[in-house]
Amino acid sequence: MAKNRRPARRRLAGAALGLAAAVLFLLWSNCSLQTELFTFSSPRLPEGFDGCRIVVLSDLHGAVFGRENQRLVSAVADLAPDFIAVTGDLVDKDTADPIDYAGQLGRALSGIAPVYYVTGNHEWGAGGVPELKEALSAAGWTVLGNRYVPLERNGGSITLAGIDDPLGYADQKTPEELTRELYAAQEHPFWILLAHRNDRFESQYSLLGADLTLSGHGHGGILRLPFTDGLVGTAHNLFPSYTSGFYEAHGHTVFVSRGLGNVGRTFRIFNRPQVAAITLERSES
Repeated sequence: MAKNRRPARRRLAGAALGLAAAVLFLLWSNCSLQTELFTFSSPRLPEGFDGCRIVVLSDLHGAVFGRENQRLVSAVADLAPDFIAVTGDLVDKDTADPIDYAGQLGRALSGIAPVYYVTGNHEWGAGGVPELKEALSAAGWTVLGNRYVPLERNGGSITLAGIDDPLGYADQKTPEELTRELYAAQEHPFWILLAHRNDRFESQYSLLGADLTLSGHGHGGILRLPFTDGLVGTAHNLFPSYTSGFYEAHGHTVFVSRGLGNVGRTFRIFNRPQVAAITLERSES
């Protein structure tokens, strides 16, 4: 009988080790920040912005990385950004205290560099957007609700525009109206657009004319495998596109962040929470 017990014990021990490894892998995939560096080149970029670094954060959904989000704040600070772009879904309906969360993280990030923010669909779905925007403004963020602002660096100037999510107010300014205002004020601006929804780039946002659009929403396709753009989209579609990195449509470029948090009971596989840094580079042609 003792001889028969040994293989069973070995199988049980092997199964326990396998389960422990799977749990550790899931924790690593969902809680371990991945910092990634990118470059965007354009001959239209003013010389003063050559070498400008933008940290892009998206889709936190109230996630916390370390006490008071210190691991996330430290990761951003280590990148020494010129400014930080937060492209929506900072909080959602499951965030315990969204105003406190936004204020705390908002103050920490604004102590590193200027922060610019647009809403995503989940802020509007959770409600309380005016109060959230007020808290972020008080924390030092610039809330780009269907408006644009000039940015200056080393004698150069560009324009940064941002649009509220389509779930916002029914009578809000449209992206097309904002674009017309921008071009009426500046004839040939180099401009960057913050727009949460990755899945609207090809059909709408790429037609606005921005030199670079920064988006989120796609969560990296949630479950990623090599040579895919993800297995499941946020609209529950299989094999989504525009989920991570740079894409082009109609002669214009979008960068899509994989995001940092999860929605409800979803989880990440081969798709770690991303802190992205884009360095702007002036090219000759």
